[in-house]
Amino acid sequence: MQVLPIDFVALVAVIMGVSVVLVPIVGLTARYALKPIVEALGRYFEGQGTQESIKIVERRLGLLESQLDELQGSLTRLVEASEFDAQLRAADSETALPSGTEPGQGQP
Repeated sequence: MQVLPIDFVALVAVIMGVSVVLVPIVGLTARYALKPIVEALGRYFEGQGTQESIKIVERRLGLLESQLDELQGSLTRLVEASEFDAQLRAADSETALPSGTEPGQGQP
């Protein structure tokens, strides 16, 4: 079997000629075929980011609600302690002063 020599100049010329026509065709086809896929992937990943941010906001809101509950509990305990203190002071002032005497007056 005999092997014929290859003409590299002619081979490169044919490849370049075909490339001049095929590269724009491949580019246009890829643009119209891949554009919907790329847009769909973009919307999907954008939706993923939205879902993640919603989870973060929900977590922060839960923490704020728990802090608010703690503050309300502390405020309730503070009000109860203040009322109890007022009752103790009222009871002390009634027992400390004998009837008929006013504060600041000494007994004879």
